[in-house]
Amino acid sequence: MKDFLVSEDIIPIGEFKKQASSLFRRVKELGRPILITQNGSPVSVIIPPQEYDNIRERERFVASVEAGLADVEAGRVHSSEEVEKKLDRAFGPLKKSKKR
Repeated sequence: MKDFLVSEDIIPIGEFKKQASSLFRRVKELGRPILITQNGSPVSVIIPPQEYDNIRERERFVASVEAGLADVEAGRVHSSEEVEKKLDRAFGPLKKSKKR
């Protein structure tokens, strides 16, 4: 996501209400977020949909890594040999390639 420009991308809610359509277009075209303020305090950030999807994907990835690390700390792991045996039982042994 592109950084927002303080001088251009912080908009009071009243201005947002008047120019919502053009501001949405600007977010899409420039790829920069817009910060909406109310009484001088931030109340919302508008970002392009693709950026929202990217943020959510990163959150899911980080959550998966954290879950994996928690499994390791709790001892919920399997050795490579155990995994190979389970896969062999489920799908049959892999064909070994012939060495030259």
